[in-house]
Amino acid sequence: MTNVKESANFIWSIADLLRGDYKQSDYGKVILPLTVLRRLDCVLDNTKAEVLKKTEQVKSMNIQNLDPILNKVAGYNFHNRSQFDFNKLVADPNNIAANLRNYINGFSEEAREIIEQFEFDNQITKLDDNNLLFMVLKRFQEVNLHPEKISSMEMGYMFEELIRKFAEISNETAGEHFTPREVIKLMVNLLFMDDRETLTQKGIVKTIYDCCAGTGGMLSVAEEYLHELNPDARLEVFGQELNPESYAICKSDMLIKGQNPTNIKKGNSISEDQLPNEKFDYLITNPPFGVKWKKIEKKVKEEHEALGHGGRFGAGLPSVSDGSFLFLMHLMSKMKPEGSRLAIVFNGSPLFSGSPSSKKNESSIRQWLIENDMLEAVIALPNQLFYNTGISTYIWLITNHKPLERKGKVQLINAVDFFKKMSKSLGDKRNELSEDHIKDITKLYGDFMESDQCKIFDNKDFGYSKVTVERPTRNAKGGIVKDKKGNPKPDSSLRDTENIPLKEDIQAYMQREVLPHVPDAWVDDSKTNIGYEINFTKYFYQYKPLRSLEEIRADILALEEETDGLIKQVIE
Repeated sequence: MTNVKESANFIWSIADLLRGDYKQSDYGKVILPLTVLRRLDCVLDNTKAEVLKKTEQVKSMNIQNLDPILNKVAGYNFHNRSQFDFNKLVADPNNIAANLRNYINGFSEEAREIIEQFEFDNQITKLDDNNLLFMVLKRFQEVNLHPEKISSMEMGYMFEELIRKFAEISNETAGEHFTPREVIKLMVNLLFMDDRETLTQKGIVKTIYDCCAGTGGMLSVAEEYLHELNPDARLEVFGQELNPESYAICKSDMLIKGQNPTNIKKGNSISEDQLPNEKFDYLITNPPFGVKWKKIEKKVKEEHEALGHGGRFGAGLPSVSDGSFLFLMHLMSKMKPEGSRLAIVFNGSPLFSGSPSSKKNESSIRQWLIENDMLEAVIALPNQLFYNTGISTYIWLITNHKPLERKGKVQLINAVDFFKKMSKSLGDKRNELSEDHIKDITKLYGDFMESDQCKIFDNKDFGYSKVTVERPTRNAKGGIVKDKKGNPKPDSSLRDTENIPLKEDIQAYMQREVLPHVPDAWVDDSKTNIGYEINFTKYFYQYKPLRSLEEIRADILALEEETDGLIKQVIE
């Protein structure tokens, strides 16, 4: 089976054997770990006999840790020293449960830890009790997942296809697990573009980190991109993932590809950062959209209040209803002082949510980001690109080492029309980016020139002063009421606010826009706060004139003809 989709469909069809004994939502508990096991089995196939031979040789040597020795023979960072493989397991149907457990226990520690994430031992018992274990294993033994047949990248696609299907039948959110590969390709292109000269140097080593690693798609695409650009380069990948199954799939992929599997960590990267002292050259992620962070609120607030800018969240805290900015600040804390680049996918909310106030919130996070000249570009993507949402999405590009021509500037790219319709939708995903779309968007970014799709702004263009406009309290006779110091007493019922662009003088604005209408108004400077927002729609708005009555009338008449008088009947 050379076709990845065919292999995925074949594996998916194995789930039919579970019908009746398993709920549909539990199919993944069997199919995913067995897919991982079969992949590991196929990867080790060519050297399995040599590993068993070496195991016998070193048995009597009283060596404490055999793993490095047997890994070297296997040719990977893992091995299996059990007498069994999938072929031998299905050759002994009567003892298949005990033999399968023996086989799993034969893996080296790193690989065994991956399988344990699936809690698969419970499923072995259940499958065996229902006389399904042999049938299911036999079908998996028929699937050829050798690396010569299916590459790591193709294997990644296969896992994503399986996860998407399981999520679909169990009404879970597939988008929590992975990002469409063409979106990742675009992000990676944008992330690496300015560094191509550095990345083509012989023997260059760079690091990349994804704090919501999922099944490892972003890390894999980045690794493949760099390898194509420069076969002598090495990209060391790091990640953290909350979901145990996704973590296991990601780690198994890294294990097979020769990456250091201990670089992939499990847990919530915000509340349980497993790489607290690491800094990276590149940072990339697609955090969950609009997810509440109430469960970890206490821990995050403690860090914010106790450490300030010495911790990760000094710039402010977003609303508890959406933790997107927490992931951004977490990643930014891992940028190297000499310069790192970051790409993150957001929905529209982080562009404008949060009103400027004395309390640090989303607006103050944007202020910190822009005033420190770290926001390089925002790219608006087409809608309906993602599996779990049709809403608008944006790629933010961030760096702490802007090139000279970009200093003090932010580039906005409107790529909402850069897509093609899919022949068949996948969940909410109805559109996709072609290779040409990715090239065109990357070129718009690289050219750094104004056009219909690209606008370049000064940092200050996004800032404004939120001023409080007061008016005096008046008594029954219309005289102005004053306080003890002789100043007019503000009337809270008449209080208003104005958002005045930072580039404008506040008093000049008041003279022009406010005082001609309310001459007794004044600004209470003590209540002025600075805010920042990125109003994408406003910057790319194009006026479309209303259609003429003649055009509308012609359309109605044409429709009338098409419906053969039906409209007339309804009206009458």
